[in-house]
Amino acid sequence: MDKPSQKIDPGALKAWRVSGMLSAVCYSIAVAVLIWLTVRLDWPIWVWITAVLLAGAGATLEIAVLPAVKYRQWRYAVDDEQIELRHGIIVLKRTTIPMVRVQHVDTKQGPILKRYGLATVTFSTAAGSHEIPALTERTADEIRSRIARLAILSEEEL
Repeated sequence: MDKPSQKIDPGALKAWRVSGMLSAVCYSIAVAVLIWLTVRLDWPIWVWITAVLLAGAGATLEIAVLPAVKYRQWRYAVDDEQIELRHGIIVLKRTTIPMVRVQHVDTKQGPILKRYGLATVTFSTAAGSHEIPALTERTADEIRSRIARLAILSEEEL
């Protein structure tokens, strides 16, 4: 199999950005508490200024930068013998999972993915679990069924 060529759904960008916005809300709450503590306990002003800057940088990364980079890097391929995954932000990870090693395959969908009509395919081996995130619900169901069928066929060949 050549390099994995299938991309995840472009809706992943929106879903990941919404997730980043939720993280930004959490950062904002933490900063608000820190500002309150700074005033209440008479801490130096640089404490909350640093917190505001770090929270702003973190929110910008999670909303604007990371979703685009993750989307650009994510690739997958499923053939009769193996599943190939390629993803990463700083370190690009390429994983090959032989079909004969797949023990369990599932789809999952949280509220954000559901809002955008997306689902994640997860599959387990004895060594751990892997996933293909942010596929359309139809594609996720097709891939889940295909992996399940091919894993059974691979097991029968043993």
